[in-house]
Amino acid sequence: MDRKAAQVSLISTVMAFALMFGAASCFAQIQPAQVYVISVDGTVELGLSQYVLRGLKQAQQDQAAVLLEINTFGGRVDAATEIRDYILRMETPVIAFVRERAISAGALIAIAAPHIAMAPGSTLGAAEPRPVDPKSVSYVRAEFAATAQRHGRDPNIAAAMVDADIVIDGLVGPGKLLTLTAQDAVKYGYADLMTNYRTDVLAHYALDQLPVVEIERNWAERLAGFVTDPTVSQILLIIGFLGLIIELLSPGIGLPGLVGVLAMGLFFGGRILAGLAGMEVVALFVIGIIMLIAEIFFIPGVGLVGVLGVISVLASIFLAFDNFTAALTSLAVTLVVTAAIIVVLWKRFTKSKAWSRFVLLTREEKSLGYKGVRDYSSLVGQIGVTVSALRPAGIVKIGDHRYDVVSDGNFIPSDRKVKVVHVEGNRIVVTEVN
Repeated sequence: MDRKAAQVSLISTVMAFALMFGAASCFAQIQPAQVYVISVDGTVELGLSQYVLRGLKQAQQDQAAVLLEINTFGGRVDAATEIRDYILRMETPVIAFVRERAISAGALIAIAAPHIAMAPGSTLGAAEPRPVDPKSVSYVRAEFAATAQRHGRDPNIAAAMVDADIVIDGLVGPGKLLTLTAQDAVKYGYADLMTNYRTDVLAHYALDQLPVVEIERNWAERLAGFVTDPTVSQILLIIGFLGLIIELLSPGIGLPGLVGVLAMGLFFGGRILAGLAGMEVVALFVIGIIMLIAEIFFIPGVGLVGVLGVISVLASIFLAFDNFTAALTSLAVTLVVTAAIIVVLWKRFTKSKAWSRFVLLTREEKSLGYKGVRDYSSLVGQIGVTVSALRPAGIVKIGDHRYDVVSDGNFIPSDRKVKVVHVEGNRIVVTEVN
């Protein structure tokens, strides 16, 4: 028994040394000269992906190790997939350090890294796609499973983060998405260690003696990230459409037009910086607006130019998005909200004091003693007799009624036959009949 115990002790010691120095040996071939720290913090959007990709490319070029410090509830799957693909192609060491949480798209970024460290109390998982349809679930589940398998992790655990139909005994039941705690992640091989400190992570992978460089987001990445956020993007579209429509309905270079142009400039500018669109999309939008202005002011009427202008504007919006569903949803919301705001503003404007400056509100009704202008057009061609001389105005009797009339320019004595030749409102013009 003593001999067997000694053998077990020897094996345990060897395994302990292997675990201790395994991380250092995996970096032996690379020998990075420094560590680049990239912060995956907040919503995973296109601006963030551009920043992370820039940091990864710079690390690859400088042969530096990468520490991804992650704290996110997720975001865009396409942005996370782009980061995931580049991490898998990296030839320098990449470590994911989950400080608080790596949820949804953040989980895909974390498990793409060859090495994962997690802080106590942090979580990893819950990556159900939106919308929840079989096609989306199947695609994202396969991405997670393949990514986990790439680094020798259990693919079923990764798939259970996406698909609630996957059951793993002792870990996740039916109808629930899997979210790993830091303890579970270490237990099931999804994390190498638990610690609150960056220094401990670097020391575990024998990188604590290297200089650490913080990679910061530049202004363009921050701007692209802000304006491509789905909520901000939707608001910019609504403000842009509203401002331009008000300007077209009340021509003149005014505040609504300037606000609309600025909003659309931010909308398209953010997408250009994020790599979603090019200048051709902006050109298409500008051409559409010019066509609409030409249709309204120079060639009035619902014609070909106006139709082409509307098509150009809508096409530019569609091309600024990366998928048809997102474009259709955003455009539908924009049109509905813009129409509702215009209706509300119109109703409030018609009840305001400013409305009286444009429209005469006084009504001359019969109940107030006002009488409308009589229609004398039936008198044209009838013959009458002058009761008084026409100089040129006077009185003419036609049938049993007398009328105030004017002559056609000539003096007409009384008791002469005249004929009505023209009626304009209450002005009756007569000429003498020889």
